[in-house]
Amino acid sequence: MEPLKKDAKVNPSATANLLSKVFFWWLNPLFSIGYRRRLEEDDMYQVLPEDRSERLGEQLQAYWDREVAQAAKELRTPKLTKALIKCFWKPYAVLGIFTLIEEVIKVIQPVFLGKLIRYFENYNPEDTASLHEAFGYAAGISLASIGLALMHHLYFYHVQRAGMKIRVAMCHMIYRKALCLSSTAMGKTTTGQIVNLLSNDVNKFDEVTIFLHFLWVGPLQAAAVIGLLWDEIGPSCLAGMAVLVFLMPLQTLFGRLFSSFRGKTAAFTDSRIRTMNEVVSGIRIIKMYAWEKPFSALVNEVRRKEISKIMKSSYLRGLNMASFFVASKIILFITFTVYVMVGNTISASRVFVAVSLYGAVRLTVTLFFPSAIEKVSEAFISIRRIKNFLLLDEIVKHAPVLPSEEKKDASVEIQDLICYWDKTLDAPTLQNVSFTLKPEQLLAVIGPVGAGKSSLLSMVLGELPAEKGVVKVRGDLTYASQQPWVFPGTIRSNILFGKELQPQKYEKVLRACALTRDMELMPDGDLTVIGDRGATLSGGQKARVNLARAVYQDADIYLLDDPLSAVDAEVGRHLFEQCICGILRKKPRILVTHQLQYLKAADQILVLKEGHMVALGTYAELQRSGLDFTSLLQQEDEEEQQSVELRSRTLSQTSMRSQSSSLLSVKDGTDQLPVEQVQNIAEESRSEGKISLSLYVRFFRAGANILVLLFLILLNLFAQVSYILQDWWLAYWASQQERLDTLNVTQSTVAPPHPLGHNETQQLDLRLYLGVYGGLTMATIVFGFTRSLLFFNVLVSSAQALHNRMFQSILRTPVRFFDINPIGRILNRFSKDIGHLDSQLPWTFVDFIQVFLQILGVIAVATSVIPWILIPVLPLLIVFLFLRRYFLQTSRDIKRLESTTRSPVFSHLSSSLQGLWTIRAFKAERRFQESFDAHQDLHSEAWFLFLTTSRWFAVRLDGICSVFVSITAFGSLLLRNDLEAGAVGLALSYAVTLMGMFQWGVRQSAEVENMMTSVERVVEYTELESEAPWETQKRPPAEWPSQGLITFDRVSFSYSPDGPMVLKNMKAVFRSREKVGIVGRTGAGKSSMISALFRLAEPEGRIFVDGVLTSEIGLHDLRQKMSIIPQDPVLFTGTMRKNLDPFSQHLDEDLWNALEEVQLKGVVEELPGRLETELAESGSNFSVGQRQLVCLARAILRKNRILIIDEATANVDPRTDELIQKTIREKFKDCTVLTIAHRINTIIDSDRILLVPAEVPISAICGGIDPPGPAGTEWSYRLAGLCRGRGGGPSVAQLGWLPPHYGVKCPQIDSLCDGRDLQHCWPSQAKIWAAAAQMEDHCTLPAEMTIIGFYTSKL
Repeated sequence: MEPLKKDAKVNPSATANLLSKVFFWWLNPLFSIGYRRRLEEDDMYQVLPEDRSERLGEQLQAYWDREVAQAAKELRTPKLTKALIKCFWKPYAVLGIFTLIEEVIKVIQPVFLGKLIRYFENYNPEDTASLHEAFGYAAGISLASIGLALMHHLYFYHVQRAGMKIRVAMCHMIYRKALCLSSTAMGKTTTGQIVNLLSNDVNKFDEVTIFLHFLWVGPLQAAAVIGLLWDEIGPSCLAGMAVLVFLMPLQTLFGRLFSSFRGKTAAFTDSRIRTMNEVVSGIRIIKMYAWEKPFSALVNEVRRKEISKIMKSSYLRGLNMASFFVASKIILFITFTVYVMVGNTISASRVFVAVSLYGAVRLTVTLFFPSAIEKVSEAFISIRRIKNFLLLDEIVKHAPVLPSEEKKDASVEIQDLICYWDKTLDAPTLQNVSFTLKPEQLLAVIGPVGAGKSSLLSMVLGELPAEKGVVKVRGDLTYASQQPWVFPGTIRSNILFGKELQPQKYEKVLRACALTRDMELMPDGDLTVIGDRGATLSGGQKARVNLARAVYQDADIYLLDDPLSAVDAEVGRHLFEQCICGILRKKPRILVTHQLQYLKAADQILVLKEGHMVALGTYAELQRSGLDFTSLLQQEDEEEQQSVELRSRTLSQTSMRSQSSSLLSVKDGTDQLPVEQVQNIAEESRSEGKISLSLYVRFFRAGANILVLLFLILLNLFAQVSYILQDWWLAYWASQQERLDTLNVTQSTVAPPHPLGHNETQQLDLRLYLGVYGGLTMATIVFGFTRSLLFFNVLVSSAQALHNRMFQSILRTPVRFFDINPIGRILNRFSKDIGHLDSQLPWTFVDFIQVFLQILGVIAVATSVIPWILIPVLPLLIVFLFLRRYFLQTSRDIKRLESTTRSPVFSHLSSSLQGLWTIRAFKAERRFQESFDAHQDLHSEAWFLFLTTSRWFAVRLDGICSVFVSITAFGSLLLRNDLEAGAVGLALSYAVTLMGMFQWGVRQSAEVENMMTSVERVVEYTELESEAPWETQKRPPAEWPSQGLITFDRVSFSYSPDGPMVLKNMKAVFRSREKVGIVGRTGAGKSSMISALFRLAEPEGRIFVDGVLTSEIGLHDLRQKMSIIPQDPVLFTGTMRKNLDPFSQHLDEDLWNALEEVQLKGVVEELPGRLETELAESGSNFSVGQRQLVCLARAILRKNRILIIDEATANVDPRTDELIQKTIREKFKDCTVLTIAHRINTIIDSDRILLVPAEVPISAICGGIDPPGPAGTEWSYRLAGLCRGRGGGPSVAQLGWLPPHYGVKCPQIDSLCDGRDLQHCWPSQAKIWAAAAQMEDHCTLPAEMTIIGFYTSKL
């Protein structure tokens, strides 16, 4: 694991002085860098010591451990909330003081405002004392604004940092827990779910800390406001407060509903991401099977359910926001209606004090308080989910560490062992197993598929708990898994795995594991970076790196789970001789294998069958006992009760990691895939510069047509105009009332008293004023609600449309895309970015538009009242725009850095989960935890900057706003002669609302732009290059291909346009109904032929199938007509039926027959739901061999004329292999079958064999060796087409000579090879010619059998 960053800059906030901390001056250097150039990771500041992942995580872990222990004593379930509160309450409680001060200022400010307006009402030019007092009030308003600006942002910065700390601590604990989950626990959760905890659930802590304090500040503030309002307008204020109090539970109810929808949405999101994970992992298979449509339907169905929940919660949000928008208007309407009805007259000071006080309390009561309740309820859901995860079972390890003098005595002793993967099943996984492994011994474990071989290793590792029996393991273990696991990093770091580099030892290990040559071919040698899941390595290379890692660890005991199956026989022999019996010969080793030729070298052989130990002894002893291995692996009765335990081992060991390498070995071999490319692309693309207007247009057009959008714009304008008119009408009413009062006063002083004088005072027409006021209020409500709901509908529809386009685009893009982009990156688009589009973006967008229109309204009102206010507003506006541009330049980079530093956290988690056993066997948990903490700290660096930079900006914006407020306040005093009280009240109360609102609006606009990067990333994936169309105008005939004749005509093939050619100018004819075996070294281009045939990338040249040119027909027409049994068997989550027959084209009877033919009928019949049983993630409740059989059943069902088998039997024992071969011979006798294989017996009954040598393009396999043997015989002509082999001639396997079971008894062959494996038998040419001559005389061959056939450009 390489260190993530060389050296980060020291964090200046640690040493900044008080003023710098208040105004965030310490960030200025960063902004100036960000303005000049793009910010990189090196520009970020180090995490503060108190924010470090390890420190926070261990603190919280300690409290949690205490809580768990306490709960166990008190016999209750532990409460995670308790641990959280104990850990974090002190620093968080102190922050409450900030809130309190801020809210006090908010309540005092309207009082000053009222006094100032009263001065205008009782305006007397001669009264200087009251003028000085008024200046004092104006100063009070200005100071209050400045105080608010500072307190608010300091508070927000600290609470958000508190949220970050809780989140980081939680992530640390979740990862730590994931590393020690027991296998039963792994069955109860999935990778997708853990990633979701880490990506979505912990984010709730970031949100909840912001609002939590308002739970107690809100009620206090409300009480204070009622007191002041009572003083101002008497009991009428209660009517308004009643509306507020009514709104609170209403919004709380919305919050409740919202979180219940969120819970349901989360479940759908989980399952959508899990399906996506499988689609991306198994994309090769999906393409080869032409299964895109059923998967598309599956994802669309889940997405439809998810969107319907999202739409409902969005409507709720819309109602919530609209009610917030109109709340103040309804409150004022009711307050003043009551006030006027009970006979009071309206005055400007009363109106605007009430407006301002309601404004102060409204935010807290209608937004912060309900948000607090909503966030708290959401946080509780998340805490519950996390707590359930943290309470899953952990694994208990039992290997003691030996003192160094006892290292020689490392041993494993097992007696009468019984153990279960799943207690609910009757049959144990292993029973009555006993053996002792002494120092320097090699124990070989053999047995058919599902016999429990991998389970035996997992039991020794401590992954599978022993139910009964004695297990004594003395010494350190190390383990090479069956499904090779590599993590993102260099090849060297994969092999060293945390150990020091010792060059001699390292070279020795590379040689023993046959990696030296591969390293030479890599562009950067062993420092080549391998992508996610080892994307750049072939299957064989991954297996060898996996083995090298185990060998390099200087452990006492080695457990090797079938390390030889993924490599060809020649490399396998090298590994066995140089590594397993070479470097490791002094160590005790347990080797699980299917390669029977190596058994002679074993000190003991343990034979397993269905979890029972059938035999134990040396090769000679077992032979004497009359136990014939091959027959053991072939017993016919076995298929009936095939390994009961396997059916639902919660995580079949052999298979647990199958998802880790999906068919990557199609690009097997180092010399074809340019490794640098993966390395270059490992940098996630992050777009630069501004978000273009066209992107916004595309986003909206995805969800609605032009007419709807025009209607939406009009609605917004109407809503805002009616909103402002309502306030303006109140001010107008107050002014009219004031004029009338003045008029009445003057009349009463001038006119002589009249006996009926009370009739003379004029009154306003209340019905008119109230009617207009009510009408405007009603209009505001209607427009406000309609606008909100329509807006949300359009935005969520856009998210839906873009997701569908992106998914379709991903399905149609060539396979190459998945090789160079790690899974985490693709899934990030589907989880994080789509999550933004679904929930955050609509809300932020609507909020921004609402606030933006209100800001325009404020400025418009202020200007209409006091036109000269435009003079100071213009320079302020210019400063604003510059600040915004200056801020966004840096902020956008920081936001993007935050996204890109988040991806590695998830990648690290999912790759750790795939290699869980290896990590635990190597005791590397600590190191992986440290690495996770390093990834977290890197993300925290970006997040910390994200928090502080947005506060830096907000403080400056609010500063500008408080200048605006001060100008308005003092300016109105300077122009006191020309102004009416109502006008001043309207302008000032609006200016004060600008305070928080302006910076919020600008920040929301920046936030919208930041969120639009998610839209940009999604749109980027909707425009991926597409494969050829699935169907074209030219459709092949329905019964095509009837013959199965395949012709390669000058075919060249490369995986990418700029990559090297893997096949060059290849010509070949595969005749109808012919069985062809394809052999060759790893990386020779065997799988590439298949890729060319399936057009996974478009080949050059022409390939005909039954005379139809494949490049002219649609991909689905082509791929559906060929069956493939892939190298890595892939099963998908879903029912067994869906896995066999996703299009539902077959009857149950056909499905059962197919299962019976592959001998899985018994297994499936015992599943709880038979065909309807839901498989675990990636089919992990079947062993690798059984999954291979399911793939064979698929091929049988498809009844195609062409079958391709890609090393499909590498993971199965010879007996299952033979079963597969027999099924293929019977079921596919009328088909053309191409088999790629490493084992000679897999292809021994082929009609012809095609040799593909490594380092030589296929077309270059040419003749020209003049045989020294008896010229003219048929044999010599045949041999002339062979290239020179290792020992001067071809190996016997390549000659295709047939073993005895063909009725051909050839002692000559046996004498040639001394009983060695045919693939490795390279006799001298002289010997071959001698044998060939004799063979002509002595051997009788079946007439129809062609012994060798080669496709070369000469033939």
